[in-house]
Amino acid sequence: MFEFSVFPRVSIRGVSMPVSVDLDGLDGLSRSERIAVLRRRISGAAGPAAASPAVPATAAVPATSGATAPVLEPVPTAAQRPTAAQRPTRPVLPVPSALSALLPEGGLARGSVVAVSGAGSLLTGILASVTASGRHAAVIGMPRLGLLAAAEMGAQLHRLALVPDPGSDPVEVAAVLLDGLDLVVLGLGGSAVPPSRARAVVARARAKGATLVVTDGRWDGAELTLSAHVDGYDGPGSGDRRGRGRVRAVRLGVEVQGRAIRPRTGRLVVASAGEGVEWSTARESGPTVTALSS
Repeated sequence: MFEFSVFPRVSIRGVSMPVSVDLDGLDGLSRSERIAVLRRRISGAAGPAAASPAVPATAAVPATSGATAPVLEPVPTAAQRPTAAQRPTRPVLPVPSALSALLPEGGLARGSVVAVSGAGSLLTGILASVTASGRHAAVIGMPRLGLLAAAEMGAQLHRLALVPDPGSDPVEVAAVLLDGLDLVVLGLGGSAVPPSRARAVVARARAKGATLVVTDGRWDGAELTLSAHVDGYDGPGSGDRRGRGRVRAVRLGVEVQGRAIRPRTGRLVVASAGEGVEWSTARESGPTVTALSS
């Protein structure tokens, strides 16, 4: 409970007394919205004993000493706030077409941090889409990255920089590479990045318009979190040939979570196509072998 001297005092039985106002719940509001909320709380704190009625939130504050009184704006309701479709769109980095339908902006927003976990095909597909589009990427701290799988998905390896051993401070290496690349993938090796350090790197990514993808560790405050698990395989036959034959496709269960969206889930298929690999949305047809739990 605090006293705000910038607001009117309440007169009770002829005695001018300051009104104590609770400041909880004001985070995230604009200055005009905070003033309007606080004025309503002052009116409630004064109660029926107040000699003067409460001033509406949209009314002008009485001027004193010839000063011009500011006019307060009404607090916007939930219906008046801009929807996701009305907010300005940001440039994004491409992802596999089947995955783009699950992402709120259809790709990885530039200047954002995205956490990826689970099946490695998801990260490999993202790298393939970004480099195939003519953009450049770097992978830090992931010496076992499947370059052959990335090439089969269409990755242009001459646009991909690898730093398999970044030394004692991989986060600093990532921050430096954000200056000149479109996408930086950072393998944390199971470590956790302190929030203060994470905020500094996020600010750098936003300033440079680059996208940072973190994996294999903890990074609080990621804008999006993508997780994938193997959900089954297509290819082995049925009947007498059940369990025989070549695996032609891998089914992935993908979940997308974010600060400003509801969780989304989907089933994607990574299948062989000629000499390469392509992504598609899963269809419930053909023989499927369910993946065994590990």
